[in-house]
Amino acid sequence: MPQRLPDVPYLAQRQGCLSSAGALALGSALPPRHHVPMQITGIDVGGTGIKGAQVDTETGELLTKRQRMLTPQPATPAAVAEAVAEMVAACGSEGPVGVGFPAAMRDGVALTASNLHPSFVGVDVAALLTAACGRPVAVLNDADAAGLAEASFGAARGQAGTVLVITVGTGLGTALCVDGRLVPNTEFGHVLLHGDIAEAYASDSARKRDDLNWKTWAGRFDEYLQHLRSILYPSRFVIGGGAAKKFERFGPHLTVETPVVPATLGNQAGLVGAAMHAERELG
Repeated sequence: MPQRLPDVPYLAQRQGCLSSAGALALGSALPPRHHVPMQITGIDVGGTGIKGAQVDTETGELLTKRQRMLTPQPATPAAVAEAVAEMVAACGSEGPVGVGFPAAMRDGVALTASNLHPSFVGVDVAALLTAACGRPVAVLNDADAAGLAEASFGAARGQAGTVLVITVGTGLGTALCVDGRLVPNTEFGHVLLHGDIAEAYASDSARKRDDLNWKTWAGRFDEYLQHLRSILYPSRFVIGGGAAKKFERFGPHLTVETPVVPATLGNQAGLVGAAMHAERELG
């Protein structure tokens, strides 16, 4: 592909329509470059809800209104595939699809299924969803999708050292970024805390289950962050997921020494990162 030049229209460069020599010959006679969005559908599958929208992968902006539906219960492979296909159709694009999925993933295959039906373990989710949607689908861990987006456009952008993005929702998803590069499939929501996995104690679903106010729950979440600090000593925690929009309710009650900030992209980070992954994987 030709090298991108300052005066070459973006779409022509992306499609390889102008050679470097041709672009230089035209020089300043070319009209100003206009940004043409690379539209990819981003889907975020959670244990409670499924969200979707078309995404501009060059800017990290949503191009359509975010759609949302409940995750089917029980969340079996067949039921989730049908729901994702319905969500993709609702988003209105015919292009490739990126899906953030609540499981550790390897080559499109689910290795875990803590917040979905256990029959997902070992399923080639990418192949399953490609067949259901009738178009190419790339899949990655949902928290990794959020981390990818925050490292590119949000609160982890330009941060040196280790940054841990934590998505707080039905579970606790984590994405580890080291000098801006994603280390996939970290499952720090499953570290042990009080004899059980941490998300059973400090997730947003645990807050709702135990009918805790935000200040009381912040004490639990602070314990979790302190525990992670003793393992990783990150330079920053970035809090995403559904709890990100409530950060002002619990953030002031956190005492961990590591700086804690809300995700810049909020609850749409998973959609953006999923679309970015699809662009990289599917071209």
